[in-house]
Amino acid sequence: MENMPDLALHPALTPADVALLRAEFPYFVAQDALEFAPAYLDSAATSQRPGRVLDAERRFVESSNAAVHRGTSGAVGAATEAFEGARAAVASFVGAEAPEQIVWAENATDALNLVATGIGEANAGLGVSGSERFRLEPGDEILITEAEHHANLIPWQRLAKRTGASLRYIPVRADGTWTIDDARAAVTERTRVFAFAHISNVTGYVAPVAELVELAHAVGAVTVLDACQSVPHIPVDFTALGVDFAAFSGHKMFGPNGIGVLYGRPEMLDALPPARTGGSAITKVTMESAQFMPAPQRFEPGTQPVSQAVGMGAAVSFLNAIGMSRAAAREHELVERLVAGILETPGLHLLGPADTAQRVALAAVSVEGVHAHDVGQYLDEQGVRVRVGHHCAQPLHRALGLTSSTRASVHVTTTEDEVDRFVDALRGAQRYFGAEVSA
Repeated sequence: MENMPDLALHPALTPADVALLRAEFPYFVAQDALEFAPAYLDSAATSQRPGRVLDAERRFVESSNAAVHRGTSGAVGAATEAFEGARAAVASFVGAEAPEQIVWAENATDALNLVATGIGEANAGLGVSGSERFRLEPGDEILITEAEHHANLIPWQRLAKRTGASLRYIPVRADGTWTIDDARAAVTERTRVFAFAHISNVTGYVAPVAELVELAHAVGAVTVLDACQSVPHIPVDFTALGVDFAAFSGHKMFGPNGIGVLYGRPEMLDALPPARTGGSAITKVTMESAQFMPAPQRFEPGTQPVSQAVGMGAAVSFLNAIGMSRAAAREHELVERLVAGILETPGLHLLGPADTAQRVALAAVSVEGVHAHDVGQYLDEQGVRVRVGHHCAQPLHRALGLTSSTRASVHVTTTEDEVDRFVDALRGAQRYFGAEVSA
């Protein structure tokens, strides 16, 4: 599958390896010591953090905290070095050619809004040199998919309304996925922006990014990638993929909350106006106008999430130490086990592809005859921590005839026992609610 490593070449982590990894996480150490240890299967929403990430952020706050990029003191210099060192580490992790391609944001939602709002600013007469590439007019099209997280839908809805462009979407198929052929049918000469998820947070489906980027660039469209569910789980190289912009969050990849990343190709960041303005992002301010710094500082006004950035740098170091190809191979084994347990149980309906070569990290399921919230409550009582609801993807659920689903997600720290407990608990929920289905 495109954008996935050759798993046969990267032996998966063993259960003993996973046990050693879990020992680095205070959360798992504390939970595993309980008589009835819960199974944490909600990393797609928020992952736990290893001690080295917690320690890195704590050490910075306790001994190196200062106002980065503000002043000439030694304290400022040390803090700035740590802040920019984290940027360089993240840049290398995702295949950026330079640290300046990494913009700190509050989270991935914020990063996606930086792009959409910046394009809106360009169309409101507030552009910078090169912003004409983002021009949108009535008749132009912004293309997304029906499977998008609301964070990669609502900003484009609002941009379309502000500019008069049309918002179009690629419908999902019966299993909640879409294909390159569906994209070919949707992209037109009027497509100006194409925004889509690398991996769906509901179906786990992996999009063929490089092919889609080539398709969009052939008509001059800007590509925006939601990489929240890919960067934490598989090797990702944004330069090789050719995408113009990409967004992801720290809290899904063993890092802190309150920190996210906007990646951009240099020429795209140079042409994008800032969506937020204020101190530190400027070169000159008069009472009538302002001139802005080059990227990434242009997009980082005000006091930045410095300790969170340092923590995210430590999370990248942790993932590098594991090896993303090995982590992906391990998680692939877990997903195969997860999907197999669902598919062999009558009355459980898997959302997304049954072929595990087409999915990563998670599986969402509907339980015939039982509301997802009831399923989630039953699972919680069994010590199985999952996500229930529409997962910020209402249009996708609506297309599948559902209002909500129950999602289990794995990470490199997940055990086989946790996966089995999830499937067993689903079967228990069927029995409890009298919803068992004969084979």
